[in-house]
Amino acid sequence: MDNQQTIAQVAAWLAEAKSAVAFTGAGISTESGIPDFRSPGGIWATSTPVYFDEFLASASARHEYWRQKCVAHADFSAAGPNAGHKALASWESDEQLRGVITQNIDGLHQEAGSTSVLELHGTARKIGCLDCGEVFDPDPLVAEFLETDEVPYCDACGGKLKHATVSFGQRLPTEVLQQAITLCQQADLIFAIGSSLVVTPAADLPQITKHAGGRLVIINRDATPLDPLADAVIQEPIGATLAAIDDALRV
Repeated sequence: MDNQQTIAQVAAWLAEAKSAVAFTGAGISTESGIPDFRSPGGIWATSTPVYFDEFLASASARHEYWRQKCVAHADFSAAGPNAGHKALASWESDEQLRGVITQNIDGLHQEAGSTSVLELHGTARKIGCLDCGEVFDPDPLVAEFLETDEVPYCDACGGKLKHATVSFGQRLPTEVLQQAITLCQQADLIFAIGSSLVVTPAADLPQITKHAGGRLVIINRDATPLDPLADAVIQEPIGATLAAIDDALRV
């Protein structure tokens, strides 16, 4: 089956699905200009991740954490949703997609118009106080760090401020993960998009749908460990592929 036939087949599966979901990773956002953290241009190519326990225990670790987050913030601020994000939002609006489960922290699904989004790794669009729970807009705090080179602390209680993301060594939010598992158990079609499908437990989610009898479609630049399990694999640019599926869906 050539790529055009595969896209037509996937569109037909989506049209008949009663409970389709999308699971997305960094690959859907690289086309918006946000580097994959693990890619040669990503931050882990030049920096060592700050683990959660290090952040809690060490002032120097908190400074390094904020330095890295400010680098990433520039990419997030300059980025906007691409054709892939917009296609998924359109499918949700048309009630052809129940929701999106994402490993991404950039908020581009919501910016594209998706309203049912489960963020497994949290969001970089909020900063929270680990002590009192107060929530802040990141822009002024990032600007403060860049100007002073000093880690900001909570205005309300003086506590430690951290982006509302899951750091290395920090557990995924239990409630969000359980909601994602339930969604995948109920799905009859799951799109795994832009994910290497190697980081668990998130990478296990598409298998849940498949083992429950649903179809699995993988759209990713590179091969993944779950390719042999998939009903369709498309290794083409994600935005153009999702746009092409959307076009076929509307014929």
